[in-house]
Amino acid sequence: MGTSNAFGGAGGGTPLIPSWLDDAAGGSGALAPSPGNNGDGANGDDGGEPSPNTPVPDAPAPRKTTPAPGASDRFTSARTNFSKFSRSGGNDQKSLGRAASNYVSKSVGGARQAARRMGSSRTSGAGLVNFLNSASFNGAREALRSLNLDGLAGRPIEQVFAGLADFICPAGGSIDEGIARDAFIETIADLANAGVTNIDQLEAGQIQTVFELYVTHTIEARICNDIGTKILTLPSDVQEVQRVQMQLRDFIQRGVSDAVNASGVNIQSLSPNQVTGFVDQIYEAAFEALQTIGEGMAK
Repeated sequence: MGTSNAFGGAGGGTPLIPSWLDDAAGGSGALAPSPGNNGDGANGDDGGEPSPNTPVPDAPAPRKTTPAPGASDRFTSARTNFSKFSRSGGNDQKSLGRAASNYVSKSVGGARQAARRMGSSRTSGAGLVNFLNSASFNGAREALRSLNLDGLAGRPIEQVFAGLADFICPAGGSIDEGIARDAFIETIADLANAGVTNIDQLEAGQIQTVFELYVTHTIEARICNDIGTKILTLPSDVQEVQRVQMQLRDFIQRGVSDAVNASGVNIQSLSPNQVTGFVDQIYEAAFEALQTIGEGMAK
């Protein structure tokens, strides 16, 4: 269930946001806009070039900080409720709701923090959307040529996606990178059932579908690694575990779909520069939706 890079679950004292995560994610700025001159004179200048006689100070070196550890018991409630949900064979929807809402609000410190923890997944999600948009406008052959993957042109869509894996989500040693890559592989397996079969004829709705599948798989894997790994690593009833997994996946996909639809954005219309901010926005909104839906289910 979730990522194949399973581990024993996050410890309560683990920092909410590991110090290396933003660097690994390419320093996405959409979640934390940086202050400074906006070019319109709002900071007391006219936004133009500095005078050649005016010394320009060196940028200060980034300050290294040690992230504060989280509360030691912050995963307890989410894990307890997820365990109840699992033991019910997927029937205890209230426990699933409590697990999800507690996970977002208490275990990881809110939707914004939860989104920041999806570092590699956000980066890979943006790369996936940019490739799909390029393929829809310029044709798959040209999109692949731009990545030096000409040899994949004309092949079935599953083979094309498999060949894209090293570009979209390079293999790495961290759990975060493993989640992004495994979710991409699971997305490939879903393409046919989702009706996405021809990469040369991608429509806006299909691009949204692929993106939603990918985000769903990454969030599912993140939650399972944090609060579900110890519970489901060695199932006694495979069919029961499959039911639990489908219930969880459907729940997450509902939150992701709600987030994408609420944004009102046509993904196909986004420029490459806009995609990163959109992906960050969707991850945060999806976690917000999961918390809200979970709270409603828990009543």
